[in-house]
Amino acid sequence: MNMRSTRSTVTFSNPFTLPGCPSDLPAGDYEVLVEEELLQGLSFEAYRRTATYLTVRGEGSHAGRTELRAISDSDLKEALSRDATTQETNNHSEAALSPQEDLK
Repeated sequence: MNMRSTRSTVTFSNPFTLPGCPSDLPAGDYEVLVEEELLQGLSFEAYRRTATYLTVRGEGSHAGRTELRAISDSDLKEALSRDATTQETNNHSEAALSPQEDLK
């Protein structure tokens, strides 16, 4: 069976959670590894996703340790969507809460 792997990077602007992760993950760049298998018997080339992994680097006492955490594509998309919504809300809030210039 022919397999392929693709890597991409996603950026979270805020701490986030994923199902199955015991704690919040910090904001930052994360590498995503997607594994796919070639579908046999078709008249064209097509692949089916078999696994998606998020690369998580350790912090504190776990610094230097890297984990590949299995995640679903839908959970990743949902987390990215929540992050974008939070970022947009924060941007509007900061603008609304910025101090006004003193008029002299």
